[in-house]
Amino acid sequence: MPFLFHVPRTPGLIRAALAALVLSLLAGPAGAQGDEAAAGFQGYLQYLAAKARADGVREETIASVMAGLTENPRVIALDRAQPGTSSSIPTFAGYRRTHVDAARISGGRRQYLASAETLAGIEQRYGVPPKIVLAIWGHETNYGSYTGDFDLARSLATLAYEGRRRALFAEEFIALLKMVDRGVPRAKLVGSWAGAFGNPQFLPSVYLRVAQDGDGDGFADIWASKPDTLASIANYFRDAGWRAGEPWGVAADVTLPLDRPALGTALASPRCPQVFARHSRWKTVREWKALGVVPRAPTLADDTLASLLEPDGPGQTAYLLTGNYRVILDYNCSNLYALSVGLLADEIAR
Repeated sequence: MPFLFHVPRTPGLIRAALAALVLSLLAGPAGAQGDEAAAGFQGYLQYLAAKARADGVREETIASVMAGLTENPRVIALDRAQPGTSSSIPTFAGYRRTHVDAARISGGRRQYLASAETLAGIEQRYGVPPKIVLAIWGHETNYGSYTGDFDLARSLATLAYEGRRRALFAEEFIALLKMVDRGVPRAKLVGSWAGAFGNPQFLPSVYLRVAQDGDGDGFADIWASKPDTLASIANYFRDAGWRAGEPWGVAADVTLPLDRPALGTALASPRCPQVFARHSRWKTVREWKALGVVPRAPTLADDTLASLLEPDGPGQTAYLLTGNYRVILDYNCSNLYALSVGLLADEIAR
């Protein structure tokens, strides 16, 4: 099948595109689909190599990472199996049972006790509570018990070549090359099929932006170093705008009839619009109390701005959510995810 992609008007990338075309023409007759596909993938790697060179990646890095790369059909199958956009929203009650479970809670409490001094220093430096940092780690990889075993370079190149989210994965592949340029060993570059890796499951661009050397050995090792992992998660949250001293939210009961359509937000989020559309407009906790929305714990001051979310609809548990909840959404734009992280954090610290 012919290989088509947009080529920016720069000489290096045009040469790479022509190389891809030549390789596809050398693939043989139309019946040799396997050879043709392999040639198309190798041609696309040359396009990525040209982009990486333009971004300043060293030639030896490009050669070492790309040597022997082939397309991974398993990654394509997993990507195509992802659920599409649907009006059906899973219940939070069921999601909570499997993500705020006894094993994650007890594991988080053990990590809290084992790393109390490190976590205290991280909170002082980044302003992010230990319970939130640990809840992210527990949610992402169950405190490092599973981090993935896919070759990241192969996965990212495959996902970029497949084309469904080409711009995203092409940039992540180049970010992976930059990680190697900065000294990350090639052997460490394994993770999930979708390109996330290490204890906090960062993408390469996120690693380049926020990964921290928490133990002072000169290397941000989010694979094997607990201080580096915890500091890196905290730095992500600080970078995303976490406000020190403000809770993420609180469970609440709706004790009076609410005019829910009148409480809807008029704001349209540029990212994850369906996620944010489920939130109400902002009101102070004092205003919510006057409307009959009563927090189950006195964790939010009356003048705190909060939005209302009823994940399983009226009559079920509601939540009043602060701006820090939106920071959790920045890590993974899912209300189910963010609520479970907040609740897991509260259980760890209980």
